Amino acid sequence: MSVYDDTERLPDRDFDAVVSTEVVEHLYSLQALPCFASSILRPSGLLIIFTPYHGFLKNLAVSLFNGWDAHHTPLWEGGHIKFWSRKTLTHLLEKNGFVVISFHGAGRLPLLWKSMILVARKV
Repeated sequence: MSVYDDTERLPDRDFDAVVSTEVVEHLYSLQALPCFASSILRPSGLLIIFTPYHGFLKNLAVSLFNGWDAHHTPLWEGGHIKFWSRKTLTHLLEKNGFVVISFHGAGRLPLLWKSMILVARKV
């Protein structure tokens, strides 16, 4: 299902977890994912998000190596429209009724991760 779809189409709207893999960076509406997840999660349900990581040190390294044209190219059809750090994604989730309970970086060197995984609990 898309986060823009009507949840009334689901026969069951009391899930233990919602897993979103490489989605949130493509959404125009910031609230779409957390609102959709909240509407179908049971109380204390989990929202698990995998998304590319964009923290300060990684962005600095991309800058130092003049990599922005390759890294954030506008020439990629259907590419990323949002670039998330741990701080910004945590802010979005907390603003929408979740508390982040776990964070993991994945791939490459620490703090230069390719991706991040956030696990949040519905409050």
